[in-house]
Amino acid sequence: MLQITAETPFANQLRLTESYDWVIAILLLSCFLYVFMLSSLHRGINIKRFLMQDITDASNVVITWIIVSFAYCLSVAALISQYVPTVPRFLSLPEVLGLQFNKFGFTFLCLILFYMGKAALSYLFYQSVGFSRRWNSFCFTATRFYLVLSLIIMGLCIGHYYFPIDKSEALVYYILFFGIVFIFKVLFYIFHKNHILPNEWYYKFLYICTLQFIPIMALWKMLFF
Repeated sequence: MLQITAETPFANQLRLTESYDWVIAILLLSCFLYVFMLSSLHRGINIKRFLMQDITDASNVVITWIIVSFAYCLSVAALISQYVPTVPRFLSLPEVLGLQFNKFGFTFLCLILFYMGKAALSYLFYQSVGFSRRWNSFCFTATRFYLVLSLIIMGLCIGHYYFPIDKSEALVYYILFFGIVFIFKVLFYIFHKNHILPNEWYYKFLYICTLQFIPIMALWKMLFF
């Protein structure tokens, strides 16, 4: 029988598997929000009919936009929070009921504040250029875009946390993916049949530069530097 003494080197071979139950909870919450939205706010239509819906038949446009934006922020925070280097000290020190901000909470808070600020500035932009009549059309179109994108990101979350992938290598592909999404979104907004941006091209470029490109750079700096 092996006797372990003080001089005997001991290596603990027990490895604890990290639990990702919180990811499932977030994805289930997002799915619940979408089920509630489709069943209660849109009279039980399915996702395909929702995406193909004409703006004249739409209801609860702004509320739907808020729900989709919230679910989108949840899924994005779940995917990228593990790459955030640190939580700012002023957020990590305070405790509320024994709880502190972790990387997911910090990322989610940044995303919520980011999109709230961008929505407010977008509304002011539409008002200032005399295009306020198209605000509902903008919300309607953006909702469909972010709904599809959030579903894709939920799939990426499942692959990221529950399949054996190299997470450091995956970061490069995530950056490439979001870069392609950004370019596609700009083209989607410019050429969409609902004409959600002003007709003048200088207003289009003003919107893209000030309310798309610059805010993304600010969010990147806030999260990763």
